Amino acid sequence: MVEDVGSVRVDSWIWSVRLAKTRSAAADACKAGHVRVNGDRAKPAQSLKPGDEVRIRQEGHERVVVVRKLIRKRVGAEVAAECLVDNSPPRPPREQVTVPGLRDRGAGRPTKRDRRDMNQLRGR
Repeated sequence: MVEDVGSVRVDSWIWSVRLAKTRSAAADACKAGHVRVNGDRAKPAQSLKPGDEVRIRQEGHERVVVVRKLIRKRVGAEVAAECLVDNSPPRPPREQVTVPGLRDRGAGRPTKRDRRDMNQLRGR
């Protein structure tokens, strides 16, 4: 069912193995710098080969996968799992994930000092 091909675009492969919902979303992630191949920032048309390490930042979490097989067409989840090795660190439990800068309802408009503190927490 899965045909091994010579070279595949990184955005197409990310979409094919179901790491992105659409190919355009995969291309946008590449353009935004959220995709790295072997440590280097990837453009959407960059070619992949088996053994490449692909890092994708999604929703504040980084997925680390190693390319096992190259495919061009989107396949089912079971077949897609055979085409990659997932080396992602486990996600933290939901209790430990905190949203910085939340204010109590009715606390009023933040002061300049409060705003600077919130921006520092958010990493801006």
